[in-house]
Amino acid sequence: MFSKNNKYNFKLKTAFLALFLLCLQTNAQTAWKPASFEIVKSNYKTFKTAQYAHVFSESKHNIVRLAPELQGLTGIELPLSTTGKNAPLQLKFKEPVQVLVGIYERIDTAEFTPRNAVKLVLENGLTITGLSPINVYAVSYPKGTHTITPIYQPFVILGVIKQNQNLVSRNAEMPDGKLWNPTFIVEGFSDEKPLFEIIGGENKPVIDEGMSGTEGIQGGFEGGRVVKVGDTYHMFPTERAGEIGVDYYYDRVKTRIGHWTSKDAITWKRESTIYQASGTYAVTEDDNPMNDRRAAIWSYMPVFNEKANKWYGYYLAYTVSKEIEPNHSFGRIWRCESTVDGINGIGGPYKDMGIIMEPGLDSQPWEGRQGVASFFPYKVGDKYFGFYSGAYPFNSWADYPKKSGKGWFVALAESKSLEGPWLRMNKGLEPIKTMHPQFVENPIVSQLPNGMYIAIFDGGPDGWGHHLPNMIAYSLSADGINWAEAHYLPIETKVNKWWDIMRTPLCLIPEGNDVYTIVYNAIDLKRRFHPTGMVKVKLNKDVMESKLKELKKE
Repeated sequence: MFSKNNKYNFKLKTAFLALFLLCLQTNAQTAWKPASFEIVKSNYKTFKTAQYAHVFSESKHNIVRLAPELQGLTGIELPLSTTGKNAPLQLKFKEPVQVLVGIYERIDTAEFTPRNAVKLVLENGLTITGLSPINVYAVSYPKGTHTITPIYQPFVILGVIKQNQNLVSRNAEMPDGKLWNPTFIVEGFSDEKPLFEIIGGENKPVIDEGMSGTEGIQGGFEGGRVVKVGDTYHMFPTERAGEIGVDYYYDRVKTRIGHWTSKDAITWKRESTIYQASGTYAVTEDDNPMNDRRAAIWSYMPVFNEKANKWYGYYLAYTVSKEIEPNHSFGRIWRCESTVDGINGIGGPYKDMGIIMEPGLDSQPWEGRQGVASFFPYKVGDKYFGFYSGAYPFNSWADYPKKSGKGWFVALAESKSLEGPWLRMNKGLEPIKTMHPQFVENPIVSQLPNGMYIAIFDGGPDGWGHHLPNMIAYSLSADGINWAEAHYLPIETKVNKWWDIMRTPLCLIPEGNDVYTIVYNAIDLKRRFHPTGMVKVKLNKDVMESKLKELKKE
């Protein structure tokens, strides 16, 4: 038997041993020491080997996962094809080095001469969007100028490190980049000049659990819109209220629409509840009037109608099933009006004016079990268009009501007025896939200073079994109808990343001097409460003008 002191000493020694082993493991996985190099007789660019780094010129492929040993090294941006007319890669070294080469298969190092000059250091060491898992080899070179020509192509140069350090070989177990399909453009990490520069913001949530106004909100926030009236921001988020003592899933069922205000988009005050959902589960599995079709309420979009001189609200009401995915089904879009006239009547109260879009004879199978799943109206000339969405699509109506697939899509409806009637355009009977072929959620439309339309939206999670960009996205349009490929905003490059899954942007508000405010919702998977954040971006007007010219040519 141990005495108390012996027990304490034993525990202490065990703790020190565990710490020592952890340190050994950590040291083996910390960044390797870089060596300087010079690119000779070519215009190849370099990149910092890190998440989102763009690794090939004239392509959209970028890094989404990497072993920590590689973090911060200097790579070289090569063409995806390194054969033919491309200039040879020549590097000059001031000391003996090891060049880290990424190749898309495991190779036989015996094919190299000398054999001891090549070593597999990281199996599955890197994930690049759209490509097979990448193995990383260290290739030794003496001091001097050398032509880098691995016999396996394509390849990527991930860094140059000092020769005299010990490299511990291991399987880094990074996932297959083909899971990220299609590839996507990250703002500031491609050959294109960025339209927006991330200039900073709050390094922690601006509304979080325990703050004033969050009483009674179990699950935090998701979606809605922020507008600015005079010097005051008005936010209408979906509050995942739930109930104390009830499972967290109920946060998504018993929801409500809140009204919050702020003078700086940082410190917020809750003003009122605009709508409260019933939280009542369905009694049948189909779209049946026996079910409560306002069981959950989401995605409130305030829009000022200048002609009527009052605020309109558009919001989503769901039937909710306990048993069938998706549990939120058969969405209906309601329109309401403030009972207080004028721009300052934004706080309401609001009265319902009826349903403007719902599942019906003009619905298409791609709208799926969840559609109509969101709505946002905007004006183009003397007409109005509205993004409406669907999710969990049916291959055909024969699959209704249970057999749904995966996909989050948007299409356009049109109307002569904000009141409606709103009619699905259904040109080609397909959703808009030019923005992203698999995931576009909750777009909010505004116009940039040159009249170009911009939609900012949720770009999809990297989590819950999905491999999507996990960033706020935007798409551009010259005419408000045809929309370009999405670009994604890596705000964590200038703001501390307090989230695991990025969710929905609520606004893109101009503040003057080309600066815009974005308020967004995001998820920390360790917590039930989903907070709200804020970031600032700066518009590059030269890029804006070039983008408009490109869109008009198409």
